[in-house]
Amino acid sequence: MNPGDRVRVERGGVENEGVLMPSTTAEHFVVKLPGGYNVGIDRGDADIEVLERGVHDVDGRSGGDGESTIEFDDDLPTVSLISTGGTIASTVDYRTGAVTAQFDAEDVLRAVPDLAGRANYRGRVVANILSENMTPGVWQDLGEAVREEVAAGADGVVVMHGTDTMQYTASALAFMLDTPVPVVFTGSQRSADRPSSDNVMNAVCAVEAAKSDRADVLVCMHESGSDDACALHRATRVRKNHTSRRDAFETVGAEPVGRVDYGSETVSFRRDGPERGGTDLVLAPGLETGVELIKFTPGMDPAALAYLDDAAGVVIEGTGLGHVATGWIDRIEALVDDGTVVAMTSQCLDGRVCDRVYDTGRDLLGAGVVEAGDTLPETATAKLMWVLANRSDPAAAMQESLAGELQERSVPWL
Repeated sequence: MNPGDRVRVERGGVENEGVLMPSTTAEHFVVKLPGGYNVGIDRGDADIEVLERGVHDVDGRSGGDGESTIEFDDDLPTVSLISTGGTIASTVDYRTGAVTAQFDAEDVLRAVPDLAGRANYRGRVVANILSENMTPGVWQDLGEAVREEVAAGADGVVVMHGTDTMQYTASALAFMLDTPVPVVFTGSQRSADRPSSDNVMNAVCAVEAAKSDRADVLVCMHESGSDDACALHRATRVRKNHTSRRDAFETVGAEPVGRVDYGSETVSFRRDGPERGGTDLVLAPGLETGVELIKFTPGMDPAALAYLDDAAGVVIEGTGLGHVATGWIDRIEALVDDGTVVAMTSQCLDGRVCDRVYDTGRDLLGAGVVEAGDTLPETATAKLMWVLANRSDPAAAMQESLAGELQERSVPWL
């Protein structure tokens, strides 16, 4: 018997029927039931019967000790799968029942048989962490890994990443990388053992997007709560706006740039963008990590800003058009005078900063605050890290659109 066979397993009077999947341990069978759940069964006293061979093309290791072989087809494009961890790369440890990030990129390929036949795959692991443990150092390692994969001939790259901080990493890569091929981030809101998991459709749609002619850094996640299509978001305009919904990611201030229809596997784009092969591959990985993102709250003591004295850059989430209490202004001006770049964003999800309307805003401009327009606070943080390390005038660069993060106009989207 091999992974991909439909089997019947009986143990202790309990019978389960489904598709045999690769197991992370030598002591357990893993069977995907018809309803979508995976179940781990102790091999000890189990009787297993093969009902049908090769139901799914799962190239994997049975019992955790086999070798994986990925065959190449000269007629297919090559897509590099780069894993950083997260729910899409998680599996269940059937000894404890816990979900852990322990799959590498090839394990994800084996766990998503629907990827077979769509492309040739190369897999590599940059990190194996949950996204709350992501750091700018890993962003730099990821940027170098993407550069190496594209330089080695990859026709597209899919980055598997935890959803909680994906918007930070994707936007950082958009600033660091000029790419002649698509670089597509994807993840999963729900782990693979759950019947409502979104990992299969997100992975399939991300691969299809990576084969497209749009040479951009994109985020590919569920467009709605149904398994019908994935939205393609510009990396610098996307935000995770729900803790657990499958369609948690939204483009802020515009529509997604494209979509992948899951049924027809058609990739379409709403507006023009960078084309495949239209630029040379360039990586500028430098980042100034001494940047802080702070949120202003009513009554917040300006003394709380004392820890920013050594910061190279500060992004403020101000109220409305970009305001803080007047008691903050002298403290901010002192930071600017000491060489800290202070950029203003808004706590509002839509619209742009404009500090020319009210007295407080004009005073902030006089103190040297840089307006970041409608750049999202998370994106502005990654951008400020990058411009401080790569631009001679980082304050001016914060007011330029470098990777689609700053729109010319803010308009209502119904």
